[in-house]
Amino acid sequence: MSKYLFPMLGLAAAAVLSAGIAAQDKPVADKHADHKMHAGHEACAKACNDCQRACDACASHCAVMLAEGKKDHLANVMECRDCATCCTAAAQIVSRGGPHSALICDCCAKACDQCAKACEKFPDDAMMKACAAECRKCEAACKAMMKHVGK
Repeated sequence: MSKYLFPMLGLAAAAVLSAGIAAQDKPVADKHADHKMHAGHEACAKACNDCQRACDACASHCAVMLAEGKKDHLANVMECRDCATCCTAAAQIVSRGGPHSALICDCCAKACDQCAKACEKFPDDAMMKACAAECRKCEAACKAMMKHVGK
């Protein structure tokens, strides 16, 4: 029996080695390869990113207006900065499908509403009008996301 055992073990080892080499040639199946962000998550994250950039630009614009003596822009600097921060957090959490997506979207929608209202007080200012429009888009996207995740 021992004269057959060693050759059989050798064949078994060769088979295992061959299988291992062959397996290296094939890509390993990634169980998450087909995972894609839900369209609603993607739309919300994009709206939040767009709003964040608009709010940051508007905050800078309002700071310049403030420096020129237009004190009525002080509140808008803070509104836009806070809204931009909320939008950044929302985009990050929503894009990764985080468990607090509904919570951050609620916060973001409220911040966007407040920021839009503040910017809408200056209907003749193109920068502020654009910021208000992005805030309204983001607010709508966040409300849709809250419905999607079940809040």
